[in-house]
Amino acid sequence: MAIANDLTVSVLLDKFVESALQEDIGEGDHTTLACIDPDSTSKAHLFIKDAGVIAGIEVAEYIFKKLDPTSSFTTLIEDGSDVNYGDVAFEVICNTHALLKAERVILNTLQRMSGIATLSNRFKFEIEDLPVTILDTRKTTPLIRFLEKWAVRLGGCTNYRNGLYDWIMIKDNHIDACGGIKQAIEKVRAYKKDKNLDLGVTVEVRNLVELHQVLEAGNITRIMLDNFELPILEEAVITIDGRYEVEASGGVNIHTIRKIAKTGVNYISVGALTHSATSMDISLKVVKD
Repeated sequence: MAIANDLTVSVLLDKFVESALQEDIGEGDHTTLACIDPDSTSKAHLFIKDAGVIAGIEVAEYIFKKLDPTSSFTTLIEDGSDVNYGDVAFEVICNTHALLKAERVILNTLQRMSGIATLSNRFKFEIEDLPVTILDTRKTTPLIRFLEKWAVRLGGCTNYRNGLYDWIMIKDNHIDACGGIKQAIEKVRAYKKDKNLDLGVTVEVRNLVELHQVLEAGNITRIMLDNFELPILEEAVITIDGRYEVEASGGVNIHTIRKIAKTGVNYISVGALTHSATSMDISLKVVKD
């Protein structure tokens, strides 16, 4: 993704960077102010200390350019690429004050994004020969969802919905609060018509009884089979028989995803992509010629 070509990402990233730098710098980086000549220039490398998938290189360049528009940034390993211990992902030459202000924000962001990209890639690897799509969820860190979902894509998986506004998902709480599946589906159908909305509709079902209620009601896009045991999941897929898209969800992990994929579902949503990813170990080091 070229940040400059995506206005939404550019706006979100600018707000994020402003807030992150303010959080870290506050009234000033007193250590750097005390130790370093304000006109000093330094070269630094981003060193990889884990095996995985790198994500966030474009973000790092954006932050350096924001703090020092004259900086020189050289990408050595592209976002979404495999990396190993000892690799150097980029080189930057910039004002030393800017470099040290940017360091922690860049490392924290890239560590998080790369961890998500790496885990997403592991899940993709498990099912890459099967006709199923792995989806992320809204189980993200507040205010940096756009970065975490970007990392999911770099890891090879697919974004589901960005928020509550771009896809309608009737879940158990909606069903219970509304009074039943049929009532909820009918109200959604009427709401979409009234608001002239062209949005997909997913309905979550907890058992085969609810599945049959959805099939009777119709007017939906996808059926989410939540926490179904494998034999019941297979039966549900056969029952749906291609009439609607089928999604499996609930407690999916790296050890179960292939078995779930083999039941014939079209999609598997995995909250773990974002809520259980471990950050990649990386470091930014000043280097001398």
